[in-house]
Amino acid sequence: MIIAFYKPFGVLSQFTPEPGSTSQTLADYGFPAGVYPVGRLDADSEGLLLLSDEKGLVAPLLEPDRRHPRSYWVQVEGQPQEYELDPMRHGLRLRMFHALPCTVCIMDQPPPIAEREPPIRVRKSIPTTWLDMTLYEGKNRQVRKMTAHIGFPTLRLVRHSSGGLRLVDLALSVGSWREISARERRLLLEG
Repeated sequence: MIIAFYKPFGVLSQFTPEPGSTSQTLADYGFPAGVYPVGRLDADSEGLLLLSDEKGLVAPLLEPDRRHPRSYWVQVEGQPQEYELDPMRHGLRLRMFHALPCTVCIMDQPPPIAEREPPIRVRKSIPTTWLDMTLYEGKNRQVRKMTAHIGFPTLRLVRHSSGGLRLVDLALSVGSWREISARERRLLLEG
């Protein structure tokens, strides 16, 4: 069984709380017994989180050498030019790891998502820009570290797809989940 969950902001991608944390956990959403998250989204991130009871999914979906794409809408502070995104396209040496090359482009329009609760911080004197990024690995807070490294801190991060499985096609509202169909499973794994 594979479950698609539209993870809200402020929810940990685990079933047990962190000591001293006030964040909700996956235990608050009524998932079937025996499922676990396949990958993670930090508490500050939103969007498509997969859960499953199938141990064999971890390698095809998460190991970097499998090159399974995961795509994100990323709202950054400032207005990067296309050439300023090139370091991410070529791979970045960050403090703790080397980030593999990714695809990234500036979006013409904001993505089709609801406003976040609570809303992001806005500074009237600094505009924001939405990026569409696809990564083939998932290290801790990787997107945020990459955008900060090139001088455009992430304000909002929403995973919108994994493989060919797209959040907009799942018709999930924030905080809802459902088991994916056989066709959706093929889209996820074919990517």
